[in-house]
Amino acid sequence: MLTALLSGDRPRSRVLSLLLLAILVGLALAPFLFPGVRSVETAARICVFIVLVASYDLLLGYTGIVSFAHTMFFGCGAYGVAIAVENMERGWTPVLLGTVAGALLAAALAFAIALFSLRVRAIFFAMITLAVASAVAVLVSQMSGLTGGEDGMTLRIPRALTPAFRFAEGDILGVRADGRLLNYYLVFLASLLLFLLLLRVVNSPFGRVLQAIRENDFRAEAIGYRVVLYRIVATCLSAVVASLAGSLYALWLRYVGPDTSLSFEIMLDVLFMTVIGGMGTIYGAAIGATLFVLAQNYLQTLMGTAAGALAGVPLLPVLLDPNRWLLWLGVLFVLSVYFFPSGIVGRLRAGRG
Repeated sequence: MLTALLSGDRPRSRVLSLLLLAILVGLALAPFLFPGVRSVETAARICVFIVLVASYDLLLGYTGIVSFAHTMFFGCGAYGVAIAVENMERGWTPVLLGTVAGALLAAALAFAIALFSLRVRAIFFAMITLAVASAVAVLVSQMSGLTGGEDGMTLRIPRALTPAFRFAEGDILGVRADGRLLNYYLVFLASLLLFLLLLRVVNSPFGRVLQAIRENDFRAEAIGYRVVLYRIVATCLSAVVASLAGSLYALWLRYVGPDTSLSFEIMLDVLFMTVIGGMGTIYGAAIGATLFVLAQNYLQTLMGTAAGALAGVPLLPVLLDPNRWLLWLGVLFVLSVYFFPSGIVGRLRAGRG
């Protein structure tokens, strides 16, 4: 059953299996193991970014397409839910309609971009996606009447997902039985299903063709595969999954704005997570997203604690100043690329980690 659930793609490394199991258990029990607002926020962010990075890996790692438009698709889902909720009665209907509309819009945009630009070389496709994503971000900022502009939009999500809703009397293992808990498990379960769906896709005959195209597109075309068609389908599928991740993120945050869904910084984060985890390995998305989000949220605090503990030591407290956390995050990224050139998953699968 486990083999079927993983689509026959087992981790193939004992250390990797333990890491993935620890991440799964940690995320599944996060509200009970780490009962704090910040820790649950971090867990929900990890869930969403695992899906977002896995969908990007379908493009970059499995198909060999470099795209800078992934946050645009992410934003389609987030703004789809936000606009539907803003203009309809509060409830589940606008959430579902907004999610579907965002996914359809993302698929349409991906189809249009892919149809007109996938015939060119990879670097030109990357530039085209960057230009389109930048144009969409500017458009969203200027259409303040519809999107809230730079201020963004606050969502009136279904009451069953808010802290005001209680589905049981008392607490569950010390945790309030409220809508916030339901909201977290909605994000977790949906993210898990989307992750398993992507795992199934890359291990299907369709996924094998994508890998063949990545390795040698001329040879793949020579033996009869319609390379452009496969690339278009992969781009649309990746965009739809990224859009669904955006919808989940909007529901969790109850807010949508350019900084949370369309900024280029998110695109860079996704690239970093993909490289750290390992391109061409869906499991790399889980490892990369978890490590990167944890570093983003706790490295500054950890450095502050270390600087305080080393107050009497020359130079070290200055180097470990919490305000320098971005510098150390960059150093950690460089070291991870140096010691894990094929990503953490690639290194562990090769039996050297």
